[in-house]
Amino acid sequence: MSDTLFDLARQARTIMQINSAYFQSKVLQSAVELGLFDMLAERPATVEAIVSELKIRPRMALDFLDALVGLGLLTRDAGEYGLAAGVGEFLTTSGGHYVGGSIVQHARKHYRLWADLTETLQDLAAEENVLYGTKSFLKVYENHEIVRNLMNHMDTYNGFVGPQLATAIDWSGYQSFVDLGGARGNVAAQLVTAIPHLQGGVYDLPPVEPLFDEHMAKKGTTGRVTFYAGDFTQDELPATDAIIIGHVLHDWTPEYRAKVIARTFEAIRPGGALLVYDAMLDDERVDAPALLQSLNCRVLSRGGGSEYSVAECREWTEAAGFTFDKAVDLETITNDRVVVVRKPA
Repeated sequence: MSDTLFDLARQARTIMQINSAYFQSKVLQSAVELGLFDMLAERPATVEAIVSELKIRPRMALDFLDALVGLGLLTRDAGEYGLAAGVGEFLTTSGGHYVGGSIVQHARKHYRLWADLTETLQDLAAEENVLYGTKSFLKVYENHEIVRNLMNHMDTYNGFVGPQLATAIDWSGYQSFVDLGGARGNVAAQLVTAIPHLQGGVYDLPPVEPLFDEHMAKKGTTGRVTFYAGDFTQDELPATDAIIIGHVLHDWTPEYRAKVIARTFEAIRPGGALLVYDAMLDDERVDAPALLQSLNCRVLSRGGGSEYSVAECREWTEAAGFTFDKAVDLETITNDRVVVVRKPA
């Protein structure tokens, strides 16, 4: 076979690996949904035991399990399957950085919406039927179980953020902060744990409050983080030294983003700071993971959501009256960036 034919085969293989990448994601998602990783965390098991306990079709089981071995998520030894090293931290419900909540969200919502991407790209009428802003979230939050699943999904993506925000700025001169759209307070709990003198706050919609109370009790931060119920696009924001907006602005139109940022300027005390983090786009728009994350926002919202660049964020904050300080790369699942701006003293 000629070198040219080898090169063509490699190029075709790369394209087809992209085409079938969902094979891997669906195997992982099904394993989480079935409870396979939790089962194997208790004890290694034979294929027969797994088939019996998880009610998997015997004809499918061997390829399913061995694919997970090939992906590095399971081990196979003497006819028994077990967890690969380090997997339990992320894929068992008792793990310290469990990401299964997000995996289930992707399986049950994201994947199904992406299946219709071609139609979505061409659906011009969809732009006229979008529930923008707070209305869209209130609709979702009508179902308590959906809210809980959404919180699990959010915490997967913000789980590595708090400790890094703790070092993003010098907090010694600040006594308080509010996490705008902070969900059940995962980042806030991380931050007050890392910096004991801080008093935290979370501002979100009323249906989230019971889950916030539950999460604070779990994290041991009850009393150190206050929940503020309301709509941050129109209700009064509490006065504070700093405000955090993370994985929030990408759900909104640019006009909404500018409006929310302008409202934070009034709430932040003179000399205070605003920290905005998201999977921000690079100026050259060649970062494929960030661009796919941005497209995911558009698919989910069918309207105004998308990622944005540091330059765009800086423009919105400076228009509101803030002074740009810096942008810092974060080591997170989505390679977030945090933009830090200051309110003049």
